[in-house]
Order: sequence, then structure tokens, then C-alpha cells
Amino acid sequence: MPLRRFLQARLSPEGVLGLHLTIGALVLVGATLLFGAIAEDVVNKEPLTLIDVKVNDVVHQHARAPLTAVMLIITNVHSSLGITLITLALGAYLVRRRLRAWALALTLSVFGGMLLNVVLKNLFHRARPHFDDPILTLSSYGFPSGHTMMATTLYGALCALIVSQVRGWLWRMVTILTAVFLIGLVGFSRIYLGAHYLSDVLAAMVEGLAWLALCLTAVGTMTRWRRKKANVNSNSEMKQMAR
Repeated sequence: MPLRRFLQARLSPEGVLGLHLTIGALVLVGATLLFGAIAEDVVNKEPLTLIDVKVNDVVHQHARAPLTAVMLIITNVHSSLGITLITLALGAYLVRRRLRAWALALTLSVFGGMLLNVVLKNLFHRARPHFDDPILTLSSYGFPSGHTMMATTLYGALCALIVSQVRGWLWRMVTILTAVFLIGLVGFSRIYLGAHYLSDVLAAMVEGLAWLALCLTAVGTMTRWRRKKANVNSNSEMKQMAR
């Protein structure tokens, strides 16, 4: 049956338009829908925005100088400059290791995500949290969180790379949990410092995930298509030589 063959092709780990493309498309659609739901709550000032205020108030009340110093280090390392330097260094390393497709996926994910985040910030125009005794004072828009989005694309891309290279579920789970922890830590630092609401951080995570899925899927599909084309050309040349 045509439908059965279509589904088998989409779920096959082999082929250009197989399982990798299917998973990427599902993640992209799911994350985009979730971002839309969060954005709708923010725009319409629905219950999520009330949770935002409560979370920020509780976290701000428990701020302590030693922890503030740690959070400032985390947030500064994951600034636009910090992420740019890390991404360029990692991209150069991947090119040197002949992992050019991963270098392309990483740079597209991070730098394209930065641009997307700026567009979304200026689209929603959401003010940042306000406190009488702020730790940080920022005048730019806050939705979604740029630091969290950059961390999501950077650590998400590295996670995908490492998972594709290592063998064994234990190491893969450790890699995934480490990436989740680092992304969550950056997001928490932004809430702790009073730079963002919880919904800013959550939206940035799903925004970053959607963009990451798009970049990884596009680069992966292009790479597999090129390999398939090269194999076809190679087989054709061998057949001609055999004649």
C-alpha cells in the first residue's frame, strides 16, 4: 500500500528523507506550538504571567551575595560575546577534525538563533521584571531570554554531536542530562538576577529547541543527500569502467 510504504520510508534510519527528518520535523513542530502557547499566555496576561511574578519575588527574596557572584559569572560567560567566542573556537576545532557538517550546524544554530531572538524580542516588546533593589538593570526587551536561547542552541548542538559519536546509552544519557542541566542553570541565573521572568526562560528554551531542530535537520539532510549522490556517481563510474 502507498501509505504503508510512505510511513516505512519516513521511519527508516536509512535514506535522505527517513527517520532523522521525521524526528527533526516533529521536534520543530512540537517546540513551535509550545512556544506559541507560552507567547499567547504572555500577550494575553494569562495565569502564567502571575506565576512569573511570584517566582521572581521568591527568588529575589532569597538572593545572597555569594550566590549572586556565581550567577553573575554564569550569565557573563553566556553573554553574546562569550557564546560567540566559544562557538567560533568549537567551530574551528570541528573543521580541523574534518567534521565540517557539524561545524556548519553549530554555527547556524547559535548565530541564526541569536538573530531570531532579536527579532522576537522586538516583536513582543515585553518589559523586564522590576525591583526596588535590582541586581541588574536592563532597558532592553525581555521575551524570550537571549542568554537561555544561546545556551540551548550551543549545548543542544554539542549534545547532538556527542550523542552521535559515543556508543552506549549510559554515556548518551549523561551527555543529555549534562546539557539539560547547563541550559537550566543559565536560565535560572537570568531569573535569579532579575533579568527575566520564568516564561521568558521557558520560551527561550523551546525557541532554541525549535531552531536547533531546524538547523540540525537541514544540515543532516543535506549531508546525507550529498553522500547518496556521491555514492550514485561512484557506482556509475565503476559500472562504466567494468564495461
